[in-house]
This record gives sequence, C-alpha cells and structure tokens, in this order.
Amino acid sequence: MGKHVVSLVLLWVSLLLSCVCSFSFGSEINFVTCGSVVKLLNVKHNVRLHSHDVRYGSGSGQQSVTGVTTVEDSNSYWSVRGTSGAGCHRGTPVRCGQNIRLTHVNTGRNLHSHYFTSPLSSNQEVSAFGEDGEGDHLDEWTVLCGGSVWQRDDLVRFQHTATEALLSVTGEQYGRPIHGQREVHAMTSSSQHSYWKAMEGVFMKPSETGPKDFSSPTHTEF
Repeated sequence: MGKHVVSLVLLWVSLLLSCVCSFSFGSEINFVTCGSVVKLLNVKHNVRLHSHDVRYGSGSGQQSVTGVTTVEDSNSYWSVRGTSGAGCHRGTPVRCGQNIRLTHVNTGRNLHSHYFTSPLSSNQEVSAFGEDGEGDHLDEWTVLCGGSVWQRDDLVRFQHTATEALLSVTGEQYGRPIHGQREVHAMTSSSQHSYWKAMEGVFMKPSETGPKDFSSPTHTEF
C-alpha cells in the first residue's frame, strides 16, 4: 500500500472516529477484521495500548508506546493492517497465527520492537516507528489466539514476529512528562501480563461483493 493511500486511510479514520460516537451501522460482528480501528486493553493491568508524539529519552529514541487507564483518549486507537509482504483486505477476519501491523492512527507510526532495552523494566523496548504507516519488517506481530479467527471477546497475545517476544505490561509507571502511564515492552516468556482484548473501535464488516480498496470506506460499526 502506497504512502498516499495510507495517509488517506488514517485521515478518514480520524474523521470517522470523531463523528460516529455511539452509533451502529448494520448488524454486530463478533470478530476483528482487517481495516478495523480498535483500542487494545491489557486485561491484567487494565490499561489501553497508547502512543503519542513523545520520544524515549534512551534506547532507540523512537516514539514511545505506553499503557493508559483513560478510556476516552484518542491516542489509543490502532488500525489493523496487513504486512508489507501480505495484504489484508478490508473486512476480512484476522486469523489466529496471522502476521499484522498495528498502525497508530494519530501519528501514522507502526507498533514496533527490537533489541533495545526498555527504560523502566529492562525488558525489550516497544516503540512506534515509520512514517505514514510504512516502516520495516520489525513492525510485524503475530496474533496468537485459540480458535481460527480473532474473536472480539478473545484474550489474545501479540508475538513480535522477528524476535518472538510478547507484547506485555508489568506495571512500571513513568514520571514526567507522561506521569502515571505504564511501560509497554516485550518479553520472551508468556505470562498473565501478555494478554490483550479488543475494546472500543470501528469494526469493518466483511464485504458482500469481495475485497475492496481501503480508500472507499463503507460498512462500519462502532
């Protein structure tokens, strides 16, 4: 997907999220689909995956990723996308074991990890990386769940595809300028700290006429 297309998608999503509020279009779907925009809750620590244009003061120096208790914060929305090597047609259910990218809606950077050390817990740093939705292979995450597709009620894990570490929160809190926000990092061992659930968002419905381009948004649900 070209940078200009991703920019259009992110712009449309931001506008949509500002106006849909609590309205629902069509019947409810029970699974997470490609093109959906969601908030992800760490169920152990009750914080939502979050990012903002604040960079780490150590490690990679890239855009920081944290966990927040605030439900309404628009900086907690992430777009579910395919990888650079494998498309993810809008409305297609995300399969368990599928590799995806999670693009931060407000900044256009992808959830990312690497072997830098996280600032508080000394685990593996998680950051937001790239421009206009395009970064590199370290933006890819494998969805780990128990069935055939990612159900909205499932507790799922996200395994960093390149390093095999799991997206986690263990409770460490930042001071200023992001006081009270939790550190998000990646860990090689699975634990209760690594489970997430899809919460608020806009869920794309499967197309009745086959895959369409992301640039013509229809069939959404909040």
